[in-house]
Amino acid sequence: MKYMFLLFGLLLANLSVAQSTVKGTLQSGDGEPVMFANVILFSAADSAVVKVETTSDSGSFVMMNIAYGDYYLIGKAVGYPDLTKADIKVNSPTTELGIINFESDGDSLSGLTVVAERDLVEVKPDRTVFNVEGTVNSVGSNALQLLRKAPSVTVDNNDNINIMGRAGVMVYIDGKRLPLAGEDLANFLKNLPAEQIDRIEIITSPGAKYDAEGNAGIVDIRLKKDKSIGANGSLSGTYTRGDLTRYNINGSGNYRNKKMNVYGSAGYNQNDNLFEIIANNFQNGIALDEFNYTENRRNLFNYRVGSDFFLNKNHTVGFLVSGAFVDGEVFGINNVGISDQNTPDQTDSILIANLTGDNDRTQGTYNLNYSFLGDSGQVLTVDLDYGNYDNTNTRNQPNVYYTPDQQTVLEENVLSFNTPNNIDIYTAKLDYEQKLGKGKLGIGGKYSKVVTDNTFEVYNVLGSSQFLDSARSNQFDYDENVYAGYLSYSQRLGKRWSLTAGLRGEHTISTGDLVAYDTSKQEPPVNQEYFNLFPSVGLLFNVKPMHSLGLNYGRRINRPDYNVLNPFRNQLSEVSIEKGNPFLQPEIVNNVELSYTLFYMYTFKLGYSRTTNAITRLIGPDDTDPRAAFISWDNLSTQDVFSANLSLPLQIKKWWQAFINLSASYLDNQADYGDGAIVDVQVFSYNMFQSHTFNLPKDFKFELSGFVNGPGVWGGVFRYDANYQINVGLQRKFLKEALKVRASYNNITNRKGFYGTSSFNGLVSDSEGRWDNRFFSISASYNFGNQNIKSRKRKTGLEDEKGRVSE
Repeated sequence: MKYMFLLFGLLLANLSVAQSTVKGTLQSGDGEPVMFANVILFSAADSAVVKVETTSDSGSFVMMNIAYGDYYLIGKAVGYPDLTKADIKVNSPTTELGIINFESDGDSLSGLTVVAERDLVEVKPDRTVFNVEGTVNSVGSNALQLLRKAPSVTVDNNDNINIMGRAGVMVYIDGKRLPLAGEDLANFLKNLPAEQIDRIEIITSPGAKYDAEGNAGIVDIRLKKDKSIGANGSLSGTYTRGDLTRYNINGSGNYRNKKMNVYGSAGYNQNDNLFEIIANNFQNGIALDEFNYTENRRNLFNYRVGSDFFLNKNHTVGFLVSGAFVDGEVFGINNVGISDQNTPDQTDSILIANLTGDNDRTQGTYNLNYSFLGDSGQVLTVDLDYGNYDNTNTRNQPNVYYTPDQQTVLEENVLSFNTPNNIDIYTAKLDYEQKLGKGKLGIGGKYSKVVTDNTFEVYNVLGSSQFLDSARSNQFDYDENVYAGYLSYSQRLGKRWSLTAGLRGEHTISTGDLVAYDTSKQEPPVNQEYFNLFPSVGLLFNVKPMHSLGLNYGRRINRPDYNVLNPFRNQLSEVSIEKGNPFLQPEIVNNVELSYTLFYMYTFKLGYSRTTNAITRLIGPDDTDPRAAFISWDNLSTQDVFSANLSLPLQIKKWWQAFINLSASYLDNQADYGDGAIVDVQVFSYNMFQSHTFNLPKDFKFELSGFVNGPGVWGGVFRYDANYQINVGLQRKFLKEALKVRASYNNITNRKGFYGTSSFNGLVSDSEGRWDNRFFSISASYNFGNQNIKSRKRKTGLEDEKGRVSE
């Protein structure tokens, strides 16, 4: 590492290279900013594409690392004919193009007012952006439900996130990795309302700058942050009714001038959800018919406060503090009929294991940051972060066995659980970029430390007294340190080729320490230390203007987290048990992706990935109780995934915009654990996401969206069937567009959640389940302050004296 930082020190000096930063601003004919327009810079010599950018809220754009030479520029925006600016000469460190004006195209607008809003989905060279603010059907949803609607993303019946058929997705919030996994991650996303989310970025081939964690890529959830000049704010509220009732109230505000930007938000979210499952298990000559209904009720308050201080045009420092308080409770109904496998209709006994519990969470994250933007394109950023996640979890679980008529108690075992956990995360990160030769060099380093303290206490309950069961109680502490550094370089190679390459190294030291309350069950700590290199390479070939081919390769890792390492024997009931595996190995994946892009919009991708030691969840019979199903974690030998993806943004009519995403994958899981415990699972799956937006008269907007998910595999062996969902929504703006009212109906066909089967090591199971995914929502949001409504709306010149537009 010392050599890397020595190299970093040497690179801080400005290198004299013949490259420039090109800046400009796009405006309408009447001087209003043109937001979210595409700006393409071409070489005048051969019309090769040099750079593509998108204008900001103020209509400005910046293109960095442009070699000296002659160019021309084309701008594209909804409601305007394409503009062309020719004879652009780049021969100085900064090239100012000034204000470039679009001309109005009245004929093409057919009398409609054009609102410069972002497309629902934007396909960019390195990511797909799902603009939550742009979809009417986001109303009443949470972050996890939004991911179910996102292109190329699927969420299985256990809330695991997949991209293009690949598991192992890392979730980021505002560019920072969220250090949660499993049920903790799902609960966090369920408590994050859509009203606080600006967009979701889906990155399938992250470069060396990103953490190597995440086999399938990264989902980066970007929260709303107003950057408008002056004092601005918004208030919003949403009411949702499905099987249960939910509502939230959110407020945000900011003040920005030339010296600083202060921003903050707060929200209250009453979030009730349910999960229902019916399962039939056959094992050891026993048949079990199980019904389980679980309802979670949560009251959440969250907040964010931050500020950026612009010391001068080159230096910015800032801070961000965020936190949340969750008051949660859970109750469940669990009913299991037990019978002989040969006569499953003749019930021998019934187990009733209803549960009640409390689940409170407190979290806080703190960030200090510094950024430097040099006049010659140097960029330096430093981030220091600390996060704490404190969870308390208590539940009572009686296990009562009855005769088939439920009149006589055969056996009763009442248990109580106390399972709190605390997570502390410390990170320090430095990134630097500058020109080098004809390209751009990046270098950086990161240190992260994750400390988790997990307590698992089991109590036997007799009447009003409870007694600690030392043989089943443990303390599990997990400490993980990762030291990382990377180098990356990007450069144009000739007139048509571009290269991006990077190498990241990560040194991991981890310790899992199990402290048994019963000293006879004490086990030694599990220590692991390993170093991995993660190369990434990307090639882009411009076949001709508007046509490009891309080839990307990357190597990534998934480390087992505290949820799957924890060896506690947890249970939903005495016949449904789960246990972690402290001896899990990290999984390594190699990804290859070939892409073709047409007109900077339409993208087709082919991918292949091979994962060794893939971490998976297995469902088999318990070793000690012949009636019990046992969920455990282990490493597969290999997992191969072949995938394809097609993204099609379409402007069908002037008033009808659509986005279609089609993906398909073939998965092959292989493992042999001995004694007949074999995993040999292959499945072909597909996903289709569609969204259609219709701009109607009287400023109404109607949206129809939905998805179809093909069959797939959850964990290593559970095969689930195809599923689909259709959503509709309506929006209208009032008070000069300051007030926005939206209504949506989610899952209008009331499609069930999932149905699937599994067979492993003597346990054959089929199950179906659902969650509260059919609901009606209505919301209202009001923006106030100095936000310039005209910058969001461009007039066509066809309005009457009151500003109204006729169709």
